Amino acid sequence: MKKPTARSSMQITAAVSLAAGIIFTILNKFLPNLFFMSLKITSYTVFYHFAVRLLIGGIMQAAFRNKMNYRKPWFQPKAFEAGLYKRLGVKKWKNKMPTYNPDTFSLEKHSTEEILGASCQAEIVHEINVIASFVPLLFSLAVGVLPVFLITSLIAAALDMIFVIIQRYNRPRLLRLIKRETGE
Repeated sequence: MKKPTARSSMQITAAVSLAAGIIFTILNKFLPNLFFMSLKITSYTVFYHFAVRLLIGGIMQAAFRNKMNYRKPWFQPKAFEAGLYKRLGVKKWKNKMPTYNPDTFSLEKHSTEEILGASCQAEIVHEINVIASFVPLLFSLAVGVLPVFLITSLIAAALDMIFVIIQRYNRPRLLRLIKRETGE
């Protein structure tokens, strides 16, 4: 049996959490209580965090097709990054994190330049996701429970920052590989 991809896991989680939200909304309508209200809010919050990531990734893929310009200043390694990534121990844990679409970063299937473009696109997607992580705070204005929305937003933003760090950590190695390939 084929191992599920991060993409399929995200799609399943979004669908299940939406279905759960609908079920808990119905249950809460007929059996109004804090328990079903909490499950409804939790389900819809989980749905939001997964659905918005799928949507943002899909929009960016349609717009850029993994061809972002890795030469832009935003994507260039910064002087402080190597030391930061060493202190964070990125090398030890980066390969344990899931990849949305592993084929995108395969040197057997893509050129180094294509992988760099995909890496930059992935970085931007995760940076947008960090910002989108805090939109649920607006929901807290309508339903209350600010601490719950704040905690889930912070966790979601931190998880996306992990993937930004991974993309930026890998970029200098890919840039060195391009230089060797092109003789620069």
